[in-house]
Amino acid sequence: MQRMTIHHLDHLVLTVNDLDATCAFYRQLGMEVVTFGAGRTALRYGDQKINLHPAAAPMAPHAARPVAGSADLCFIVKGGLDEVVAHLQGCGIAIVEGPVKRTGATGPIESVYCRDPDGNLIELAVPVAD
Repeated sequence: MQRMTIHHLDHLVLTVNDLDATCAFYRQLGMEVVTFGAGRTALRYGDQKINLHPAAAPMAPHAARPVAGSADLCFIVKGGLDEVVAHLQGCGIAIVEGPVKRTGATGPIESVYCRDPDGNLIELAVPVAD
């Protein structure tokens, strides 16, 4: 049997309590809110997107136990971490931890953490040299 190779992540799904609040938050992070299909909502950034499912009516098929606030996501951002911190402060978004050094998928990163309206942990990171 030939081995399957996964190339990249196309999209993921967040279950959310308040679609408008979620869209407003992620717009502040530079994501674009898009509508697709039969009035569905997603957040687009780069070549990926995050589909949003309302907690009160998740789209089928869905996770076995869809619940808002259970995600922990890391986004690599352009620019320096000082710019990220200043942007979050300018938007009134509380930093819950950081800057801290972490290990990303391709090497060392430096990160700050915040929470979205549902309490999902959002890590904003920049790659750093070894």
